[in-house]
Amino acid sequence: MNNRALLPMLFVSSMTVIGCNQSSPQPSAPVAPVVEVVTVAAQDIPIHQEWIGTLDGMVNAQITAQVPGYLTKQAYQEGQLVKKGQLLYEIDPRILQATLNGARGNLARQEAVLKTAKLEVARVERLLPERAVSVRDRDNAVGREASAQAEVTAAKAAVDNAELQLGFTRISSPIDGIAGMSKAQLGDLVGPGSSSGELTIVSQLDPIKAYIPLSEQEYLQLARERQPAERGSDNGGLELILADGSVYPHAGKFFFADRQVDSKTGTIQVAILFPNPNNLLRPGQYAKVRAVIKQKNQAVLVPQRAVLEMQGRRLAAVVKADHTVEMRPLKLGETVDNRYVIEQGLQVGDTIIVEGLLKLRPGITVDPKPYSAVSPTLAR
Repeated sequence: MNNRALLPMLFVSSMTVIGCNQSSPQPSAPVAPVVEVVTVAAQDIPIHQEWIGTLDGMVNAQITAQVPGYLTKQAYQEGQLVKKGQLLYEIDPRILQATLNGARGNLARQEAVLKTAKLEVARVERLLPERAVSVRDRDNAVGREASAQAEVTAAKAAVDNAELQLGFTRISSPIDGIAGMSKAQLGDLVGPGSSSGELTIVSQLDPIKAYIPLSEQEYLQLARERQPAERGSDNGGLELILADGSVYPHAGKFFFADRQVDSKTGTIQVAILFPNPNNLLRPGQYAKVRAVIKQKNQAVLVPQRAVLEMQGRRLAAVVKADHTVEMRPLKLGETVDNRYVIEQGLQVGDTIIVEGLLKLRPGITVDPKPYSAVSPTLAR
């Protein structure tokens, strides 16, 4: 082919290449994801320890019937405050009253026998010098007097016992406290040998006890810290967290520890006393006791949501100076509110990601923004 024939073909090829170059777009740079970050800081914080337990009355008096009989009266209102010596129940006294009357009659009879025996001894003593009676007669008279005296003593004891049994038909409160529900109804047969043994419980509730289990290590630490407090003015500072999450307004103090450690659980029961002036707290109630066990100075704190868990490890996403992400392993300490104490892995001044962790990978470049407690997405 000659040169004139090649020129049109070259022109068409060059135009095709130019058109292809103009139609291919250039790839754009990836947009850095927006994340919310905080700067790691340190502060002095108290470290708390919490224990779960139950409340119990300072004194819980079980009210039982000590004599058999039919319940004829309930003299208190359930759930109300009763005073020491206040009447709670009455049992039908007629059988025991009859027993007392019989004991008194026997006592009178024995006293009459004793009186006769004394007169006989006096008569024998008067006739003995005249030899109108023998020495044996005198000895027999003295023996009968002594026997009659013993019968009188036994009869008096029977009267005392009958009076005591009759007194048991009126059941009174042994303490000041709150009386519980009655476990027997009017007309029930109560007392020994009946199905209605315990009638009710009266509990002294001010102060009230909280029982919590402590490990041996926790008990030793509490005992050591209590010694200097006992030399001072108070050993309080224990808080009670109620079932609704509120903090009870009165602080508690250590009362006593059980005499031994439970070998099955490795714990020891400890009682904490809390004032209960309005009887708000009741036995059997849920109790969470919290105490400051130590003061940690310059603790490194981060929000809990800034900590990731991957394959059993705890990690934090650290934003470096060039805005790239580094996944750093952590060693966690105590939990304070909604924050972790960091033992290893972070330093004061590090910038860590709190929001946007799910879209990260090591080495990615991010666009950090200050963290706000309420995310804008959630605010909408």
